[in-house]
Amino acid sequence: MSTTRPAIACLGAGRMGRGIAVAFAYAGHDVTMIDVKAGRSAEQFAKLEADALDEVRKTLASLSRIGLLKDGEASAIMTRVCVVPTSISDAVLSCADIVFEGVPEVVELKREILRVASKLVAPDTIIASTTSTILVDDLSGAIEHPNRFLNVHWLNPAFLIPLVEISPGKLTSPEIIARVKTLLEGIGKVPVVCAATPGFIVPRIQALAMNEAARMVEEGVASAEEIDKAIRYGFGFRYAVLGLLEFIDWGGGDILYYASRYLEGALGSDRYRAPEVISNNMRDGRIGLRTGAGFLDYSGLDVDKYREKRFAELVNMLRHFGLARPPVL
Repeated sequence: MSTTRPAIACLGAGRMGRGIAVAFAYAGHDVTMIDVKAGRSAEQFAKLEADALDEVRKTLASLSRIGLLKDGEASAIMTRVCVVPTSISDAVLSCADIVFEGVPEVVELKREILRVASKLVAPDTIIASTTSTILVDDLSGAIEHPNRFLNVHWLNPAFLIPLVEISPGKLTSPEIIARVKTLLEGIGKVPVVCAATPGFIVPRIQALAMNEAARMVEEGVASAEEIDKAIRYGFGFRYAVLGLLEFIDWGGGDILYYASRYLEGALGSDRYRAPEVISNNMRDGRIGLRTGAGFLDYSGLDVDKYREKRFAELVNMLRHFGLARPPVL
């Protein structure tokens, strides 16, 4: 990877390519979206190019209106983004430091696009798929030098959501993982590394939560509006400050254990059953903050200062929602 700002190439000029382009261009990188559809006419390419650049332009205009960009900055950022036809992809890929694949979620299509691209890039160019459903090792066999290949899963909208999930394959080099983390952190993202498993981290958790919310509407537990209010001001409010596993430790893993048993019986579904790690932690005395260890290690921690820090962060959330009020005296 070059010592200057790395050159970014996106295979595909669809939604994901456009979001990645905004994220990197905002951070000062030149980004080229490559049309990967062979046989597209000049007129068809011109429409794709216009659509892609218009969406990037509209996104930057929105960021300007909400105060993230100053006057004139959107135009400067726009000059860093371009779309090129398949016919000149060779030249672009030969100069790219990292290539993001963002074509439709079809295994054979991705494998073919990646196979061709991996022959055109330099041997040390990083290649990353942005797939949200296909495991990295189902694609890596198509790539020359698969040690430089991994999955980099962005959450939409990619230009705003900080989290990016990195899922390496069996052959991915640790050096490549480190380089991708450094690159993402350099543009203001928060990368996390996870094993190559279906759903990664966020999609796997949110699928359960979204299905349960829909099920509660179906069962008449509450209206969609009331459930979403509960998520914004309760569920999401707390987990913006305390991670899920930290929250288990905060209250105590024993509380989750008994609550899970009750819900499993009362609602007649094993989807509420606590995993074995919860009962194992209880057996081993890893309850959480109360015992100095749970999913996280709290040994040597000043618990009072830790709690106060989290309280302060929650108060900042109250201020964000306009709900922080002075006391009534």
